[in-house]
Amino acid sequence: MGHPITVLVVDDHDVVRQGVHAYLSALADFAVVGEAESGETAVELALETVPDVALMDLVMPGMDGVEATRRVKAASPRTQIVVLTSYHQDEHIFPALQAGAISYMLKDVKMEDLAEAIRRAARGEATLHPQVAARVIHELCGTRHQELNPFTELTDREMQVLRLIAEGLCNGEIAERLVISENTVKGHVSNILSKLHLADRTQAAVFAWKQGIVRRS
Repeated sequence: MGHPITVLVVDDHDVVRQGVHAYLSALADFAVVGEAESGETAVELALETVPDVALMDLVMPGMDGVEATRRVKAASPRTQIVVLTSYHQDEHIFPALQAGAISYMLKDVKMEDLAEAIRRAARGEATLHPQVAARVIHELCGTRHQELNPFTELTDREMQVLRLIAEGLCNGEIAERLVISENTVKGHVSNILSKLHLADRTQAAVFAWKQGIVRRS
């Protein structure tokens, strides 16, 4: 038998982390190398332990699972990310996959199926929960009938925010420019990324330039 699959378990709920840890530790082909209750801790531990797989929750205080996924992949490119979440809406699925997750599982999954998804991820193979797979296939097959049009998808305010993102302004600068709170700006940025299925503000800026929403003078 080869080396066990090393796993980092990331979830802000103790009961989830401990339950997954206990189950995987009882299996001969797994070794849990760490637990993280936040995205920030996940990135630190990934850098230290370089796990084969990180099991990633999405909704956590502070750094969320999408940003943590992006940063873990940057810190440890060999680490595969398996999302384990309760959320199956587009605004969670697509940003997580675009950030680098190889698999997307929901928390109603049986433990043995979760273990198999982790094994597959360690081999570089993807596993999607059936509900998630249906959404991805729906998107890939073009059943939306047309490319996203930012001029119809976004509100006027969101378009303003997108233009300022493309100009390189941070949230604080955007808030000052539009005379709104920074939290309101964060909400608009989140909506923009969700509606346009983009992973981060860099992709949003590139999208804005490509779509001609902003132009070089």
